[in-house]
Amino acid sequence: MVHSMTAFARVERAGSHGTLSWELRSVNHRYLEPHLRLPEAFRDLEGPVREALRQGLSRGKVECTLRMAEESAGKPLQVDRERASQLIQAAESVAALIQQPAPLNPLEVLAWPGVLVADAADPQALNAAAMEAFAQALAELKNGRSREGAELARLLNERLDAMQEEVTALRALVPQMLAAQRQKILDRFNEMKAELDPQRLEQEMVLLAQKSDVAEELDRLGTHIAEVRRVLKAGGAAGRRLDFLMQELNREANTLGSKAFDPRSTQAAVNLKVLIEQMREQVQNIE
Repeated sequence: MVHSMTAFARVERAGSHGTLSWELRSVNHRYLEPHLRLPEAFRDLEGPVREALRQGLSRGKVECTLRMAEESAGKPLQVDRERASQLIQAAESVAALIQQPAPLNPLEVLAWPGVLVADAADPQALNAAAMEAFAQALAELKNGRSREGAELARLLNERLDAMQEEVTALRALVPQMLAAQRQKILDRFNEMKAELDPQRLEQEMVLLAQKSDVAEELDRLGTHIAEVRRVLKAGGAAGRRLDFLMQELNREANTLGSKAFDPRSTQAAVNLKVLIEQMREQVQNIE
């Protein structure tokens, strides 16, 4: 199964100290490019998170955001009295320099960083819970990429079927088109009432057949179509190989168009190029 590089996952995990939530967003990119947004208290997780991404994904720009909403309901407020006393002394020393200082507001003292002390949580337990939640989020992200990859494979196979129909139909029409082109040249000579040199005419017909021979291009198109099907069936990290095959398919379609000598072959070349371009856009999202 092939995988898309586009997906989203969100996981929340509630604990005694609050709720941890991970958001993972993935879009297409040539390489694996993680972008982490972690609270300061969880900076130690950067290495393990990057390693987990490297083990689980091959390509894609992945944004990982961790949020921590602390649980304060039912917890008593704790005041760092020593820090508050230091703050009050500092404020009083400054107030002594002012002729009419405003009275010190206790709420302003409490609002100063470090005066109110939260109940300290075990950092190792928090990190372990965060990594468990991340593993779940990563699994959901990979599942999303798998589901979209299956849909992309279905769309690609539909276009491969349409391409094969174009190739088969054109292969069957080539003898008719060559015969019609031969007859057109004969009719033109007859209209001009020109004296025909049978040997020279035969040389011209051989040259026309060589210039108009698209059997090799049709064979290569068929080979590339079969290879794309094989790669899709094999699955895995197939995006780069599929992108290369799209380039090869487009090359053959261009050559087919340059050799077109009949409106039907021209239209077939155009139809093939449209299908290849649609496939190329889809392949850009495959891991």
